[in-house]
Amino acid sequence: MSYSVYLVEDERNLNELLTMYLQKENWTVTSCLTGEEARNLIHSPPHLWVLDIMLPDIDGYQLIREIKQATPHVPVIFISARDADIDRVLGLELGSDDYIAKPFLPRELVIRVQKLLARTYDHEPQKLRTLSPYTIDDGLRVVYLDEQDVNLTSKEFDLLQLLINNQGHAFSREQMLTKVWGSDYFGTDRVVDDLVRRLRKKMPELKVETIYGYGYRMVKG
Repeated sequence: MSYSVYLVEDERNLNELLTMYLQKENWTVTSCLTGEEARNLIHSPPHLWVLDIMLPDIDGYQLIREIKQATPHVPVIFISARDADIDRVLGLELGSDDYIAKPFLPRELVIRVQKLLARTYDHEPQKLRTLSPYTIDDGLRVVYLDEQDVNLTSKEFDLLQLLINNQGHAFSREQMLTKVWGSDYFGTDRVVDDLVRRLRKKMPELKVETIYGYGYRMVKG
């Protein structure tokens, strides 16, 4: 499958270098040097965004808010010159699916894009299943409540699948980090708590227990 990737990076030389590497994977790459250019593309979404936080005109955090409001299922990778936990956490709270700190090798970005595209789109269509009062379409990666889309982000849906496929099983925060973000993710386990909190807010009828000092478990229903 030929995927489309939108790259938003204001450093022209880096933008051109990353575009070249991404195009070598036979992906269709649309590059933007400003947030305003990217904003004009939001309603013609790609399969994946690569988004710099520090932009000359529009803050990257504001831009991801607009992207996720319009297309909550499209994954986003944040890139930033600041390797701070607060940036990682804030980005994840706003719906980013991965975070990479500058400086990085272009090949590292390619690998992260490959993995995220595979997790998001490489799946076989499945029948609908019910987790009352929700209906879950694993093929389309959509959750419905009374025929209305619950609008989960890609990471929120990954977490939901992990929990409902392992009902009754207790996961530590470290295990959830590895299973949802991958073994190559470097960051604090606070992102797990933030993701669970967001999922509970969007799906309040989910029976997810907190195991204090350890992690979480979905109660068998």
